[in-house]
Amino acid sequence: MTKAPELTRSIIESWPKAELHSHLDGAMRLETMLEEADRLGKMDLLPAQTLEDLEAELKKVDDSNDLWEYLAWFKYTIGLMQTSDVLSRIAYEMAADFAAENVRWLEVRFGPVLHTAEGLSMDEVMESVMDGLSRAERDFGIRSGVIVCALRDRFVDASVKQAELAERWMGRGVIGFDLAGGEAGNPAKQHLNAFYHARNSLLNLTVHAGESWGPESIRQALFFCGAHRIGHGVTLIEDPDLLRFVIDRQIPLEICPTSNVQTHVVSGYEGHPMKQLADAGVAITINTDSRLFSHTTSTGELWLAHTRCGLSADQTREAVLNGFRHAFMPHTEREQMVEEALRVLYASDRSSEEQDQA
Repeated sequence: MTKAPELTRSIIESWPKAELHSHLDGAMRLETMLEEADRLGKMDLLPAQTLEDLEAELKKVDDSNDLWEYLAWFKYTIGLMQTSDVLSRIAYEMAADFAAENVRWLEVRFGPVLHTAEGLSMDEVMESVMDGLSRAERDFGIRSGVIVCALRDRFVDASVKQAELAERWMGRGVIGFDLAGGEAGNPAKQHLNAFYHARNSLLNLTVHAGESWGPESIRQALFFCGAHRIGHGVTLIEDPDLLRFVIDRQIPLEICPTSNVQTHVVSGYEGHPMKQLADAGVAITINTDSRLFSHTTSTGELWLAHTRCGLSADQTREAVLNGFRHAFMPHTEREQMVEEALRVLYASDRSSEEQDQA
């Protein structure tokens, strides 16, 4: 049997992919940021007024000391995302950008409550985002769903209202419920009522956990909130018993390499535990978190996972397949997308075998 060819970035870009962890307010194009700030009379909101200077300024995200400093950068996008037309545009462009690199399934997450400062209701926010995503599906063929994010640092009643919003929009584009924001000092179990509502509404559940706080945060996400997936989860490696539990039940992690480096939850790409986790049998997926602030793409994150974080070519393929296997979509549709991806991801292997036999 001939050895399969080495992976290249262009090969990864050609693969069909699923993106499971990407924030709407972290996916705005720089050009859109400037255009909308100028149109809305909000140029003073931005840290720079030209494309070149804005790009240079936002590179400083890499110098964040921790997760809280990283999250503070989102004030620049959220401040602009307060009208229906802007929300629709950003959702459309986000899906278009992912489609351009062959992402077939996109899960868009955001906290609708953050976009009500200028009078929109949360339902109007949802209508605007769904409009943009629907137009992108018609134009580019990319399928998508929305995950509503509750926020750790908000009052519990706000989380419950967002869970109720997610329930209202089930079947109209919403596919799941999440808890995001700084972990330390904001334990997931405080939002138990919101997740009780979401679970009883039969929503898919994911929780940011094990990012800036340790395995205890993952335990709360699983055993208090009932999470089906874990956002980030890199500190899982520190708890062997919990690691075994996650492996035995194939609970997937939504790993975002560049974001993990920027927030200093790992020492660097080479120090990222994803290789250890994959070797142990954890179902890992690779995601962007924020295309804007992490200056990245789905292809770029997979390439980093392979070239700097240590994933083998086959483990990189498995991470891509896991994205489809654990997507928040109906089982039969997942199976179909996995089969389609398998044919493409291993086509080079089959081609090499056929040439060898000839």
